[in-house]
Amino acid sequence: MANAPDDSTRRDFASYYEGAKGRPPRPTLVQAAAAFARPGFAVDLGCGDGRDSVELLRRGWRVLAIDASEEGIGRLGRRDDLPDNAALEARVQRIEAADWPPADLVNASFVLPLLGPEAFPRVWARIGARLAPGGRFAGQLFGPRDGWADRAGLAIHDRSAVEQLLSGYRVERLDEVESDEPTARGKPKHWHVFHLVLAMPQSAAQVAAGSIG
Repeated sequence: MANAPDDSTRRDFASYYEGAKGRPPRPTLVQAAAAFARPGFAVDLGCGDGRDSVELLRRGWRVLAIDASEEGIGRLGRRDDLPDNAALEARVQRIEAADWPPADLVNASFVLPLLGPEAFPRVWARIGARLAPGGRFAGQLFGPRDGWADRAGLAIHDRSAVEQLLSGYRVERLDEVESDEPTARGKPKHWHVFHLVLAMPQSAAQVAAGSIG
């Protein structure tokens, strides 16, 4: 991904967003948001055209939406279902270069594997550092049997590696799923995905109780 894509990349982004148009918010995001007694401040990393951001805004959250694609951010701002007076800040920026204030919720639906093995650890550490006590992370990681696992530049994690990443969190969802479904562009693909909802403990005692429950 780049901040200033060339014409072919813009066409590629456009075809993706057309294929994904109208899809509902992801279940991991819905579960994480529903776990809060009241809305707060959320960061949506790799927000795309805003399918998750709009759900948060609809629930009364303040949202910082970040994506490297101008196409995605533009589509977010033009959505018909964008709530009136939405508390939204949208930013065109590479995820690995982004920073943000402490957040109650960080959502990163399917974007973290695309950062690659070098940038992923830095961004993962930043997410943990910016989550407020009691905050939550929602997102996906790719496993080694994913159809894209042999592509250069992707961050791939097996079950053991995923469980190491969960240290310090309370696990509210850890689903390892394999399926054969087309991509948003209609291309066949085998998916090996870890669906995560993680909570940042509010106390040291909760950390000591263990992360995988």
